[in-house]
Amino acid sequence: MIEGQEGVTWEQWCAVADACEQHGVETLFRSDHYISQSAETTNVAHDAWTTLAGLAARTTTLRFGTLVSPATFRLPGLLANAVATVDHISGGRIELGLGAGWMEREHRAYGFSFPDTSTRVAMFAEQLEIVHRLWTEDRVDFHGEHYTLDDAPAQPKPLQQPHPPLIVGGSGKRGTVEPALRFADEYNAPFVSPEEFAAIKATVGDLKASTMTGCIIGETRDDALDRARTLYGRVQRDVAFDTWLERYAARAIIGSVDEAVARLREYARAGAERVMLQHLLHTDLEPVRLLGERLTPQLA
Repeated sequence: MIEGQEGVTWEQWCAVADACEQHGVETLFRSDHYISQSAETTNVAHDAWTTLAGLAARTTTLRFGTLVSPATFRLPGLLANAVATVDHISGGRIELGLGAGWMEREHRAYGFSFPDTSTRVAMFAEQLEIVHRLWTEDRVDFHGEHYTLDDAPAQPKPLQQPHPPLIVGGSGKRGTVEPALRFADEYNAPFVSPEEFAAIKATVGDLKASTMTGCIIGETRDDALDRARTLYGRVQRDVAFDTWLERYAARAIIGSVDEAVARLREYARAGAERVMLQHLLHTDLEPVRLLGERLTPQLA
């Protein structure tokens, strides 16, 4: 999981994707934001779905997805078409993560509407239903509070059948869980501890559940701590390194490969069927190798 708004150039995207395919990482997710949270005047933030289309065209096995595309950025008909198009470009290797949107700053900066939370959640619920129906029905009429479709011909259909996986991002609250149970294939709760994840898993029942969490790994714990110090030093912080590390580790995976495996097994016991590992040092490709060649085989 790469935070694409934090200065990831096209060349760096290609390097990450190539490393994933080379080392056997199954899926590459990216955020969907238009503005950096750390250096908005200097960090490039390429459009998520345009980036994934380009990567899909130059890879052969790697799956791609967003965590998550905000409902506030795109009309549901546009989103359904864009994702279906990238699904064709990729040969059926696309997943769509969808959420309500939260970063007010980027909405104000670029003119996206940013209504109150309950309205955004309602928009998300309508979008999820519309995208699902456009991918699975011949024609779609929809008359909701926020969107109207009038006899839409529901094209193009995605390549994957019955449709690309739909992932809902949320914190286990009713506004995201209920639509997910109706239309989604997976529920993703980001940045939670294994104990917090178990409580959220209980709310979604048999629906596939996953989490996205920070990850700093190394061949040894000292290697991981060196990477942690690099990440710590990238921005000005108001706490000492040890304090920051303790707080970060409470809802993240930090340490050697063996330590990371042990932590991932805690999430598995809590009901997680998949964990998306947020890699913030995106130019450092050694953790990609460790993930694909060392960590994943131990969890098989």
